[in-house]
Amino acid sequence: MSFSPSPKKGPLQTLFRVVGQWLDSDFRRDDAPDPATLPEKLNWERTIPFIFLHLGCLLGFWVGINWTVVIAAALLYLIRMFAITGFYHRYFSHRSFKTSRPVQFLFAALGNSSMQRGPLWWAANHRHHHKHSDEEVDMHSPVVHGFAWSHIGWLTSMKNFPTPYQHIPDLKKFPELVFLNRFDQIVPALYGLLMLAIGAALEAYLPSLGVTMGQFFVWTFFISTTVLLHGTLFINSLAHVWGKRRYETEDDSRNSALLALITLGEGWHNNHHRYPHSTRQGFRWWEFDPTYYGLKLLSKIGLIWDLRPVPEKVKDEANFAS
Repeated sequence: MSFSPSPKKGPLQTLFRVVGQWLDSDFRRDDAPDPATLPEKLNWERTIPFIFLHLGCLLGFWVGINWTVVIAAALLYLIRMFAITGFYHRYFSHRSFKTSRPVQFLFAALGNSSMQRGPLWWAANHRHHHKHSDEEVDMHSPVVHGFAWSHIGWLTSMKNFPTPYQHIPDLKKFPELVFLNRFDQIVPALYGLLMLAIGAALEAYLPSLGVTMGQFFVWTFFISTTVLLHGTLFINSLAHVWGKRRYETEDDSRNSALLALITLGEGWHNNHHRYPHSTRQGFRWWEFDPTYYGLKLLSKIGLIWDLRPVPEKVKDEANFAS
């Protein structure tokens, strides 16, 4: 893979396109080629967000460690992972339960703070993945494209940058979701400012904690977000090459208790590919699925409803000897 901008333009035109897409992810110059015709290759401008996040983690050696910031970073990891797994995935991508318009927007914004693009881009690409899982056109199949590309490389390709709105006709009718998806840098920026403000408040008003503004920001923004990103991406990559296959699906999806622990239940990936319509991915009681437990709690208090179950006939197909 080579680093080169696509399409090949002068430096000012390239800068114009990069800045435009940073501000508006639906922006495209009139003379730009159709992204669908571009090759699957790594584009330098799309690596900037990931370089930024990973370099920021190195600041952890400078600001040091403190139990308060570690707990805060872990808590924000869990909250935002739930927004990704429960809503970006199980709600927006698969519509496995119902909720109100305000609640869907709230969790869309919370998921957006994870710097995994907007909810409509996420859902549209995930629906495409299920339709073509581990086929040539599956943009993040480790079986077809290799582990590194399926894990993070595909995110750096301009071919995969635009939101394929044709895959989400049910979601694009909500203007607030389209706005959030189109201007998907707003929420991460606000999240970063909030972390700076909380860190400054802790440093000023609770000096006994020994927390500094920079330390709180580095751990809750850079480190928590980067670990969350890779935890999510392991489902695209590792969950298709490592683990057990309880169901004979047409793809190479696998079940992994370790990945389920890291991703709040998403590691039961072979289960999920067998029946993606279910709210629950841990089909059996011993399959740890915290996202499902959280969604059940939200249903108890009336924020979501009509959680779709796993049919008994699907459970009975499972091969526990594999």
